[in-house]
Amino acid sequence: MEFSGAVLAGGRSKRFGQDKARYVWRGRPLAAYVLESLREADERFIVAGRPYPEFGVPVFGDVVPGADSLSGLHSALVHARHDWVAVAACDLPRLTPAYWAYMFAQTRTTEALAVVAEGPTGWIEPLAAFYRKDLEPVAREQIARGDLFLKHLVETARARIVPWSELAPRFGAGLFLNANRLEDLVGSADEQPPG
Repeated sequence: MEFSGAVLAGGRSKRFGQDKARYVWRGRPLAAYVLESLREADERFIVAGRPYPEFGVPVFGDVVPGADSLSGLHSALVHARHDWVAVAACDLPRLTPAYWAYMFAQTRTTEALAVVAEGPTGWIEPLAAFYRKDLEPVAREQIARGDLFLKHLVETARARIVPWSELAPRFGAGLFLNANRLEDLVGSADEQPPG
């Protein structure tokens, strides 16, 4: 499909206690699941401050470092070849190619500069979303102002928010299983993601 896929793996993993991208869960590193979910992307790459040769995709550092996830998202927009960029955190192992195809289809029906999912609690999921490359200068300016909140970029983009009520029946309640802490993965090892 004609979109770029970027996996953000630049976090410090302080709460997790080790490099999340390389953490082996159910036999594979977390980042491998996310990269696999993006297999239909025309190009895939990782944004991180360290090398990840084992994943076999290009790795780019932050263009403007120090702004947490917003730095990673900004760098993804800078390096992407396509107008639409799927941006995913490295710790979302339940994302699937079908999820990205569904979200990419939403880009065809909106004038918004982002397509972002709503999670089960009503919060948005800005690191499992599509962003137009046109947002790059907006993200850069937001970083320059010291505003590091992804939510503010999503608001500026007038994002199309895909409701959880659309996503849960298609992709299951565990779609956004997020490994912020090692304990977040405990008890979920036997659950299988839907097709």
